[in-house]
Amino acid sequence: MGRSRGGLTTKVHALTDARGLPIKLALTPGQAHDIKGAAMLLTDLDDGSVLLGDKAYDVDWIRERIETQGATANIPDKVTRKHRHRFSEALYKERNHIERFFNRIKHFRRVATRFEKHAANYLAMIKLASIRIWLRVNESMA
Repeated sequence: MGRSRGGLTTKVHALTDARGLPIKLALTPGQAHDIKGAAMLLTDLDDGSVLLGDKAYDVDWIRERIETQGATANIPDKVTRKHRHRFSEALYKERNHIERFFNRIKHFRRVATRFEKHAANYLAMIKLASIRIWLRVNESMA
């Protein structure tokens, strides 16, 4: 979630649907690379789904894992990549929904200030915040 007085904090990794509602959540240490969190989230993907990711996720094994599950990866290629993959800028614009999700969970004080000292407790607070986000959306639809 950012920096604290002690240095890097815990990274929150999320997989959301097209509306920005959380489906899967994972935590990694702040100094770990983003692809470590991707390994935990890329299981049980739906056939035909499209996963949007930034350049940090432009790794061959991530693309292969997504494709073996019947999904499609829409990840921009790194500048150093020689073989270019298909990429849709129009679809990539929808990635703002994940950024909106992170902005929403930062409105919950216990998540934003990291009161919880243990990772399991912090993840539980993030899941509670996610449940409240789901409830708000479903309440407004009824």
